Amino acid sequence: MSGHSKWATIKHKKGAQDKARGKLFAKLIRQVEVAAREGGGDVSSNATLRTMYNKARDASVPVDTIERAIKRGTGELDGVRYEPVIYEGYAAAGVAIIVECLTDNRNRTGADVRSAFSKNGGSMAEPGAVAWQFERKGVVLVDRGADEDELMLAAADAGAEDVSDVGDSWQVTCAATSLGEVREALEAAGHKISSAELTMLPSTIIPLNDEAEARKVLRVVDALEDMDDVQNVYANFDIPDAILEMVEA
Repeated sequence: MSGHSKWATIKHKKGAQDKARGKLFAKLIRQVEVAAREGGGDVSSNATLRTMYNKARDASVPVDTIERAIKRGTGELDGVRYEPVIYEGYAAAGVAIIVECLTDNRNRTGADVRSAFSKNGGSMAEPGAVAWQFERKGVVLVDRGADEDELMLAAADAGAEDVSDVGDSWQVTCAATSLGEVREALEAAGHKISSAELTMLPSTIIPLNDEAEARKVLRVVDALEDMDDVQNVYANFDIPDAILEMVEA
């Protein structure tokens, strides 16, 4: 698991207690809207919508709020039309970053993303300069209490590609198209899911063994994640636990 994933996990644990929760709700609702617009409002037949619906429920977004978002996506209710756009760039130490956005104004969002990079020591890159270093996958985090052998068997039966130890959880990796099936199979086997989402996993990792360098990279990531239009930020760094603890402190 990349350092960014560790950092995201730390912030996820604190998320329900801080002001970021409201912003997270807004981002999840926007993702639900776009999924419904692009593939229809039927959760059973729209795999992307099903994934986003479950992700929103995992974050405790109320069901009626999700259902209204679906109706805005399908046109049953009026709403702003968002479109997806992806930006690429670099942070300190050559760390590669992918930024996924949903926006109603590409010019505004592009300028804001560029500013977030430049003001925090990073730089934008041309399309394709970074994306080749990542692969889209489904990732399911299972509570640590699960028996490893039972989990690996259930994951294998569901078509998962890998099960790894990521500290507080087991990480089950699968093809992006299999995320819903894998999640459902693991839940049916009695495993408690803490999150299940589509992500971009890096093919190579850049270790950040210097606290100052780690802070520089996380400054860029945090600035990007704080933007309303930004839905996801992916990066190919790893921060050792000892350095991460100093940064968190």
